[in-house]
Amino acid sequence: MKRQLTAGVAVGVAALIAMAGCGSSSGGSSSSGTTTLTFFGADYGTGPSTSTTKYWDAIASAFHKANPKITVNVQTVNWTDFPNKVQTLIQNKQFPDILEGDTAPQFAQSHLLYKSSDVLSNISNVMPKFLADTGYQGTPYGIPFTTSTRVLYYNKKIFAAAGISSPPQTWAQLQADAATIKKKTGNIGYGLPLGSEEAQAESLMWFLGNGGGYQTASGQYDISSTQNVQTFQFLQQLVKAGDTQPSPGTTDRKDVWAQFAAGKIGMVGGQPALIPIIQQAGALKSSDYATATFPGKNGPLTSTLGVHDDIVAFSTGGHQAAIKKFLDFAYQDKYQLQFASEYDLLPATLSGATAMQSANPAFAPFFKNITNSVNYPSKTNWTTVENQIKTTIGQAVSSNPQQVLNTIQHTAASSS
Repeated sequence: MKRQLTAGVAVGVAALIAMAGCGSSSGGSSSSGTTTLTFFGADYGTGPSTSTTKYWDAIASAFHKANPKITVNVQTVNWTDFPNKVQTLIQNKQFPDILEGDTAPQFAQSHLLYKSSDVLSNISNVMPKFLADTGYQGTPYGIPFTTSTRVLYYNKKIFAAAGISSPPQTWAQLQADAATIKKKTGNIGYGLPLGSEEAQAESLMWFLGNGGGYQTASGQYDISSTQNVQTFQFLQQLVKAGDTQPSPGTTDRKDVWAQFAAGKIGMVGGQPALIPIIQQAGALKSSDYATATFPGKNGPLTSTLGVHDDIVAFSTGGHQAAIKKFLDFAYQDKYQLQFASEYDLLPATLSGATAMQSANPAFAPFFKNITNSVNYPSKTNWTTVENQIKTTIGQAVSSNPQQVLNTIQHTAASSS
């Protein structure tokens, strides 16, 4: 929703394009010494009342009062449309000054970005594990802004009704528990979301449990590995036995989360963002569910999925000094904690993480996973590969896993 604020005007994608000169940033500087920056980001909200535009507009307004010669124009776009909108801007060479929600290497390869250390003063306060992921040829070009890790959520009421005393630690235990839940309670055992919303995350969690993943130790794509094929063969067994919801290949994460929150699913993979969904549904009290380490083939995962959404600063407009002032302002702990609180994610700074755990120890398990987390590939073609994973990997539970993964691997290898 567009809103007029003191710090600037929230503008649409078409307006961003119109404002920008060909091959330059959509911001500008005037002869009077004033600078206008454009900020384009992903929207983490579920509607106008929770739009992330409101969060960034408030920061832009406060920043403008402290720096009256710098105006920040803010626009956010829903996650569903975000990749296509960004692609349109980049293809038309209409670069925002600041982009939040995408990865850095693809833009760094084209020499479009400032280095991370050039646009944030206290770069050492950013979680080093995630900062390293933004590197291109060994140099970070992105700044993680918000983060998350994954755990297994389980419904303690359903477990008790099914006679299950503790969460599963292995795949075999999860399969047995899911079957028991279905038989004794009539509920879904495990919610398996392999639809286009976030299939890449669910798949990686299962791959890690079998010693697989998207890459080899040397960084080469290895999507069609024997371990990954075996993983989907196991998931096929779960699906065919009815231990998951129907049609997991087309089920989005938000749908199984909603069913878990309604008390209709025994287990799901999740992140902090599931907590408010549970609270809003009102079917489960805090004592009715718990979290545990995600199970692997032979035992709990020693490393789980860690994700981060990054800020990148485009050098095409030449606004390094203004961008640095704004990002130094935006990365204050109070804004990191505000964002994490509003959207139930984790901060990306070390000081923010310390403050959040002090205020709410319930988040400690998620932070504990960060050090040993496995993140998405930082290769320049990851966005292309990720999009194909989102739209096609769900087919691997209803067809030939080897063929599905081979096709994705071919895309990964041919586009790198």
